Amino acid sequence: MDKFSYVGNGDVNAIDHLYKEYQKDPSAVDEGWKKFFEGFDFARTNFEDGEIPENYQKEFKVISLIHGYRSRGHLFTKTNPVRERRKYEPTLSIENFGLSESDMDTVFQAGEEVGIGPATLREIIKHLDETYCQSIGIEYNYIREPERLNWMKHHIEVTNRPQFDKNRKIRIFKKLNQASNFENFLQKKYVGQKRFSIEGGEALIPALDTLISKGAELGIEEFVMGMAHRGRLNTLANIFDKRPRDIFSEFDGKQFDMDDDFDGDVKYHQGYSSPVVAENGSNVHLTLAPNPSHLEAVDPVVEGIARAKVDQYLKDYNKICPVLIHGDAAIAGQGVVYEVIQMAQLDGYKAGGTVHIVVNNQVGFTTNYLDGRSSTYCTDVAKTTLCPVFHVNGDDVEAVVQTMEIALMYRQTFNRDVFIDLLCYRKYGHNEGDEPKFTQPNLYKLIAKHPNPKDIYLKQLLAEGTISGEEAKSIEEAYLRFLDDEFEVARKNERAITWNFLANTWEGYRHGRIEDFIYSPETGVDIKKLRELGEKLSSLPEGKNYFRKIQKIYDDRLKSIREDRLDWGAAEMLAYASLLDEGHLVRISGQDVERGTFSHRHAVVKTEDTEEEIETLNLLHSDQAKFYAYNSLLSEYAVLGFEYGYSLATPNGLPIWEAQFGDFFNGAQIMIDQFISSGEDKWSVQSGLVMLLPHGYEGQGAEHSSGRMERFLQSCADLNMQIVNTSTPANHFHLLRRQLKREFRKPLVVFSPKMLLRYPSAVSTLEDLSKGAFKEVLDDPIADTKKVDTLVLCTGKFYYEMTEKAQEMGVENMAFIRIEQLYPLPESQLKAIFDKYTNVKHYVWAQEEPSNMGAWQYMAMNLRSVHLEGIMRKSSAATAEGSKDLHVKRLKTLFDELFKYAKVKEKAK
Repeated sequence: MDKFSYVGNGDVNAIDHLYKEYQKDPSAVDEGWKKFFEGFDFARTNFEDGEIPENYQKEFKVISLIHGYRSRGHLFTKTNPVRERRKYEPTLSIENFGLSESDMDTVFQAGEEVGIGPATLREIIKHLDETYCQSIGIEYNYIREPERLNWMKHHIEVTNRPQFDKNRKIRIFKKLNQASNFENFLQKKYVGQKRFSIEGGEALIPALDTLISKGAELGIEEFVMGMAHRGRLNTLANIFDKRPRDIFSEFDGKQFDMDDDFDGDVKYHQGYSSPVVAENGSNVHLTLAPNPSHLEAVDPVVEGIARAKVDQYLKDYNKICPVLIHGDAAIAGQGVVYEVIQMAQLDGYKAGGTVHIVVNNQVGFTTNYLDGRSSTYCTDVAKTTLCPVFHVNGDDVEAVVQTMEIALMYRQTFNRDVFIDLLCYRKYGHNEGDEPKFTQPNLYKLIAKHPNPKDIYLKQLLAEGTISGEEAKSIEEAYLRFLDDEFEVARKNERAITWNFLANTWEGYRHGRIEDFIYSPETGVDIKKLRELGEKLSSLPEGKNYFRKIQKIYDDRLKSIREDRLDWGAAEMLAYASLLDEGHLVRISGQDVERGTFSHRHAVVKTEDTEEEIETLNLLHSDQAKFYAYNSLLSEYAVLGFEYGYSLATPNGLPIWEAQFGDFFNGAQIMIDQFISSGEDKWSVQSGLVMLLPHGYEGQGAEHSSGRMERFLQSCADLNMQIVNTSTPANHFHLLRRQLKREFRKPLVVFSPKMLLRYPSAVSTLEDLSKGAFKEVLDDPIADTKKVDTLVLCTGKFYYEMTEKAQEMGVENMAFIRIEQLYPLPESQLKAIFDKYTNVKHYVWAQEEPSNMGAWQYMAMNLRSVHLEGIMRKSSAATAEGSKDLHVKRLKTLFDELFKYAKVKEKAK
């Protein structure tokens, strides 16, 4: 059989394998091969001598040729505007398919396969060449679902290239004109300043204009975009309708219109949001998320924002579309892209499919693409989830526009990701001050002579008679006058405007102030309501089969509520239930959060026989808010970014990310550094995201002990986030509720317990939950202030270990004070406690972490008013020991040092 196909020339087993697959299940092979084998079987059964007539053989060969174009046509396109394509073998020459020049004018029924009916081989090849080998290259033949595969074939083979009318062509030209002249204007007015221009890839602007217009036709009401620096200012001005005057003020380096403590960010990192009117008159809301210099870090943030909007009010994936604009080096080199792609179809993270646009300027900073990836294409990561990829020549703007329309229709039809690889070039170096000829001399010789996309398109329009030279000049001059007018206004502006890119979402909220952190607001819940909610969240629906241990956990939880002795899990679930009851959405995600890493939560229960999922937190009453719990993919970086994005669009909800162990957050350190800890100071955006980081030294090794408290504390300033280490279920309850009981939002980092989840001493009562507020500092409940001469400050579960040892020894001169909130440091509460103990000679900070970790250095720096002595493990390269015996030995050493000041009761000696 392989003599009938060029595939067989490459692998003699390929066709045989396909045929066997076809015999098992005809739908298991590509539609083209299915037809091929149907014809083969027909011929074999209808010709007695077994010889297949030559005309049938050639029909099969033409089918094979069609399959070749579909599978490999993208390798032989005219998609690169400035570089010659690499050569691939075998080519699509007809000889590789057992055909010859003498067959060119023979009519083949195989023309039906590409939608043109019976046609000569010459006509079939012409049609295939126009479809697959011109300005657009398409990779899609690996798609396994026949519906998606056939949809794609129809929209690229049958429809082929559309013809745009005069009005459409002039609109495209106007957008190219804006893109080109905006950059020229900046180049003249701000010589040498960084702007990361789009020059060489100006087709992005009409592409985005098409995205909005087509999207409006297809029912999209909102777009949420993420992009790096290149072309960002142009996109803001010519797609988002940001006034150029405001961009010019940022170029002038003017101070922001905030207080002097606000740092702001460079102009090409900032976000923006605006309503625009699409070509058909529909109102479309655009959001551009702020982005740091970690180019792809914004990707999961965009997805989280989009999903939050779906969950809260849109309720339909087809009403919102995430758009991620990548660079070619970044999409190939940054692992978070892979993580985001893997999230795309997961229940907890899907956002209805993303349109990915790669502004492919073929250089990463100064690195050639041959040194930047091993894959053929920068977009090959898309094949992980079998997404279609369009490669399109950025100099052919009509091809770009057509590609965008098809891509968006695909997304709306299937709610799947789609990729557009916009092949272009970069006119200057990495920024406008770089010299690109240092590293790419030959490429930049070609670029220097290459006309820009606007001039190429204008030449086409002039030749067609679509536009006259005078009309084109008039369009250009009108836009330049507009820019001049905006520039004059900008010169009079005294300050640059700070834009909250989600201002509408955050209407009614203010930024936090120092006085807000002196004391926490009341967060208690009526005890009758707590009992009612506790009964409901602890009662599984009857008539279903539950795993025996699950039933016991729920029975024990119900018993703890009835007997008024709440462990950590019960208090946490009551916090969620009370918020849901009050109309606040609660969402928690991370690895194993449904049950909790340490099996304390069990917010999602599966029946034993059918694995039906039961969430008692969604069975409280009909008017409650929605509770979401999702076990995440094995990712920290993208998942934390997603939850941060979700929090940005959910000020009235409680979004939570829980690490499996606190140590694992470091896989998402970029999200913490670039977004969570600094977002408000850079972009004036608030987030109420909660991070639960299980923390505590128990001899479990260096990856299961420390949430690296010191890293968070080192990043604390400007009231940017809250760092806590709660030690009682009640305080944890009030802490979670406090997140939603203030007029502002701050990220909350909780060093949550492991040992304390079921610790006999770590219990609270319903009365503790019904009264008061979160307590930033917990005084020693049994200390005799007159006898105390040593004040021990500590956090978390170490308190229990120290106090139990002190009681065992009969120590009476030491008080153990828990600092539940480390930042903002509760100075008023600490002062009140210091004033209470009038006989103190020794102030001690005790921690289980090594001296170069934990809160020691932070506390020593902030409590310089007293002579603070540190008790801790010695400095270490690893966070913790991996031996239980060594843990016990080091804990004894800590106690020996800690109790050197101890005075014990006489009877205890």
